Amino acid sequence: MPQRERDAILRRARGFCAPFRIDDGDSFRLSSIDPGDTLELDAGDKPESKQVLAEGVEILADLQDRLYAQDRWAVLLIFQAMDAAGKDAPSST
Repeated sequence: MPQRERDAILRRARGFCAPFRIDDGDSFRLSSIDPGDTLELDAGDKPESKQVLAEGVEILADLQDRLYAQDRWAVLLIFQAMDAAGKDAPSST
């Protein structure tokens, strides 16, 4: 993937993820997060969402390879969802 395209996808992903990023753990309360929040996405956004997700997975895999190669940093991802919501899939890929 060309660098310019990769950078554009990363910018879009950062904007999408910003509401879910926690920088100050001391003041964070999980109860203040609405689990039904869809970021104003609806069913019509599903095809584009699938494409963006696929691109994001590709970039995330590349970044994970770089982190692993450095052997200095770690990433912790926490998934909260109802049973049978697919939380196991990210750990199996």
